[in-house]
Amino acid sequence: MPDRPDGRLAADAEAERRGERVYDLYRRGSALVDAGDFAAAVIPLKQARALEPEKTSIREALGRAYFRCGRYDAARDEFAAVVERAPVNDFAHFCLGRSLEKTGHLGEARRHLTLAAGMRPDRADYRLYRERLASALRVRAA
Repeated sequence: MPDRPDGRLAADAEAERRGERVYDLYRRGSALVDAGDFAAAVIPLKQARALEPEKTSIREALGRAYFRCGRYDAARDEFAAVVERAPVNDFAHFCLGRSLEKTGHLGEARRHLTLAAGMRPDRADYRLYRERLASALRVRAA
């Protein structure tokens, strides 16, 4: 590839532009999630994911947006992708557990909620959801 006048390769410049676009999409989507506009957040976050499917930060934000829109199957898929790439991400395990719970996969949900609570024993919310699900499973079994 020919060098540009500033000494960089054209491919480097293209990669930089792509990275800036991904970051801009991620920032816009995250701002919409933070503002509570979850449905609108899905659009730029899906675009960012299409450009960088391995980025766990993008997939986690998209999962949060899907979850808050009530699109639990889609949220589950995003959080599962994060857990696959970052198995020590306690928040991803927690969110995957919650998504699995919402889609009726209670046994799998319990596993991920238990993992999250074990990774972060200081998180009372993780323990609360784990215990609530364990109680529901006991009632079902009785």
